[in-house]
Amino acid sequence: MPELIYIESNGTTHRVNAAPGQNLMQVALRNMVPGILGDCGGICSCATCHVMIDVAWLERLPAMSETESFLIEGVSDAQAGSRLSCQVKVTDSIDGMVIRVPAEQF
Repeated sequence: MPELIYIESNGTTHRVNAAPGQNLMQVALRNMVPGILGDCGGICSCATCHVMIDVAWLERLPAMSETESFLIEGVSDAQAGSRLSCQVKVTDSIDGMVIRVPAEQF
């Protein structure tokens, strides 16, 4: 089972185990990681599950959909590794991934 490392904006770290097939938002919510809201329930229609993934991990992820890219453009603190956590599935290849949670989701 892959281990994921969520880091809050204040530096608090949450190491959690995740079952393959779940998405990063589901894992965060189930493990009570603060800062990820997931208001739309994971259907890629808001950006309240925005996270920043360390760029070294991006090549292991599928490319963003047009919808995800559009929503990321609307977040105030988008970065090179910005993704919507509802759109990133857990696989064995992301074991150890570092996921940073922004200070705000609005």
